[in-house]
Amino acid sequence: MVRGRGYTDRLLTESEVRHIMDEALTNIDLAGKRVLILIPDGTRTGPVNLFFRLFHELLWDHLSALDYLIALGTHQPMAQEAILRHLGTTSDEMKKRYAGVRVFNHQWENSEIFRTVGTIPASDIQELSRGLLSEALPVTVNRVIFDYDWVVVCGPVFPHEVVGISGGNKYFFPGISGPEVINFTHWLGALITSSEIIGIKDTPVRSVIDRAASLIEVPRFSFCWVVEKGGLAGLYAGSPEEAWSQAADLSVRLHTLYADRSYRQVLSVMPEMYDDLWTAAKGMYKVEAVVADGGEIIIYAPHIKEVSYTHGHVLDEIGYHVRDYFVKQWERFKQYPWGVLAHSTHLKGTGTYEGKVEQPRIHVTLATGIPRERCERLGLVYRDPSNIDPEEWANRENEGILLVPRAGEMLYRRRKAG
Repeated sequence: MVRGRGYTDRLLTESEVRHIMDEALTNIDLAGKRVLILIPDGTRTGPVNLFFRLFHELLWDHLSALDYLIALGTHQPMAQEAILRHLGTTSDEMKKRYAGVRVFNHQWENSEIFRTVGTIPASDIQELSRGLLSEALPVTVNRVIFDYDWVVVCGPVFPHEVVGISGGNKYFFPGISGPEVINFTHWLGALITSSEIIGIKDTPVRSVIDRAASLIEVPRFSFCWVVEKGGLAGLYAGSPEEAWSQAADLSVRLHTLYADRSYRQVLSVMPEMYDDLWTAAKGMYKVEAVVADGGEIIIYAPHIKEVSYTHGHVLDEIGYHVRDYFVKQWERFKQYPWGVLAHSTHLKGTGTYEGKVEQPRIHVTLATGIPRERCERLGLVYRDPSNIDPEEWANRENEGILLVPRAGEMLYRRRKAG
């Protein structure tokens, strides 16, 4: 049973959030149990601090352990100072008010932390992927979850370039999973293409992720948020599958903007929570659908100096390309991490590769702190960010120019005729 509510015209109050949480937690047997809460990292918007405080107020006196694991996927680990800001607390408060609470980064780069929970057979993969892939998939996950009686997912739901809509069991895969599921699901999404999958609820990638999560024997629960204007428009509590489903329905309504026209140029201004191009690429695929053929997306982020803190060296080798560039040269590229290949295609967008000639549908320009030489080597256009004043790009839609002042979360689509 899912508990919660959501609105399109107002935000939930703290008392409403607390009531939903209290009612949901009361209905699962947590007394004396060890509980691990999976939370997002700093590249996701939402009131992590509110939930951190309320979980403590509602649960601490009744549990034998209350710990947190940051579901990084393969993002950069959060430093202690950043974690404290994320949780809305201080080092002193952690030693006093929250004494006994532990907060961990997911150590995705450490192969020793994983446990294999099963394998999804090739025949099932063929069915789940709707015929796109047909190989057995080993499922590995951070083994720390098996030290707990319950694992609680707590995080936002947004349109997403790989799975369609984020949240729910995505906090397990790729959030705290081993590389096998991460690489497989990202490449599956890339084969479908980001432009086809983003903002769609029922996708092959979601089917694979839910199947992988079903192999985890630790009881799972979820609080799925729908974030709007810095607050919560919706909160749903229940199983990761059911709570996510209701949150996804509201996210589709709130996080999609419809345009009546296409634009020749889009300036995506990236918030500082995206600190490398890997995460700031959302400024491309969240607006790709409203860019005219041959148009341009400019990712404006002077604060970004790195392509990817985790995968930059691989991207320097392979560059950014359309999907078919890799598919039609698979023997050359199949040994690279499939998740990195997928990211490459997400930023480059749709296009063709025929007769050794690559033709992207649109052009992607970086107005960042990444040097011109590196941009061009990666197959991207460079533009000096000091020559761009975002305010001058406002209110120019009649010229075919769109300014997205806080890009990365809202999904832009063309409105269907009629």
